Amino acid sequence: MNQTLLLGIGLVVLAGILQGSFAAPMKRMSAWRWENSWLLFALSGLLVLPWIINFATVPNVISVYASASPSTLIKVVLFGLLWGVGSTLFGLAINRVGMALGFALILGITSSFGSLIPMAILHSEQLLAKRGLALIAGSVVMVLGLVFLALAGRARERDLGAGNGVRSGFAFGLVLCIFSGIFSSLLNFSFVFGDELRVRALQSGASNTMAANPIWALTVTGGFVVNFLYCVYLLNKNQTWSVFHEGSPSRYWLLGLLTGLLWFGGIVLYGMGAAYMGALGAIVGWPIFMTIDIIGALFWGAVSGEWRGASRRALAYNWAGVGILLLAIAIISAGNAT
Repeated sequence: MNQTLLLGIGLVVLAGILQGSFAAPMKRMSAWRWENSWLLFALSGLLVLPWIINFATVPNVISVYASASPSTLIKVVLFGLLWGVGSTLFGLAINRVGMALGFALILGITSSFGSLIPMAILHSEQLLAKRGLALIAGSVVMVLGLVFLALAGRARERDLGAGNGVRSGFAFGLVLCIFSGIFSSLLNFSFVFGDELRVRALQSGASNTMAANPIWALTVTGGFVVNFLYCVYLLNKNQTWSVFHEGSPSRYWLLGLLTGLLWFGGIVLYGMGAAYMGALGAIVGWPIFMTIDIIGALFWGAVSGEWRGASRRALAYNWAGVGILLLAIAIISAGNAT
């Protein structure tokens, strides 16, 4: 495996660690309702930070967008809006089934859809080559890992009931996870199908590792619109605007900023890693990114006590699922070694 590819994989792994950790600060915002903490995350991670980083790292950003074709801009925004639906469902799902299990189920589905479909559309000739076969095999193994994690979540719900932060209604939470995973995969669609913006950013003088930032900023802004509207709807419906003054507001605002920084920091590092991985980096790097994201969330879920009191069977299913996900990464990485 050459050093450039190894560096790319390392950056993607680090990106997954950051993203798998982004929701952990919300555990420290217990005095706020979901819509309060999620709105703060959306403002920092989906609007403010992306555009600050975009303008700071890409020369002549406005001209990059002005010179791009309308079809590319429409696709990026549309995928961003649909991804926003997935991210909203993501927040609702992890609030119901827990951080650890929600991340695992949602991001596992996101990984498969977000890598295989773009390869089938843009690089169909690669499907039966070494990379394609490794990606397919790794995705199948990943699904097996998700089955074990779903079994772990179901067993945990029976063990803990509605206590210890685990809500009842696992079946409904599972449905939310499935739809969130499908819509969330469109974030990578935006990256893959919005490549014209990356090329024009390079022509404008951006570095290869930062050239994807115009795509990310535009995409997550589309996602912000959906998240913002839904949070405002809940704030009005539940009359929870005043909750922003409860708890420790200054500390909570800092924690909310941290959630956005961790999340979008992971996105930027993923774009950098994918650039180092070559032409198919956005396709083969995506499942690695998602899998590390899952494992990071499982770690923080365990640290926060989501699995405290669960049976040995539930824990065995959980760790078996983690081991299988690691095997999936190894398969995908081996298939892309040169």
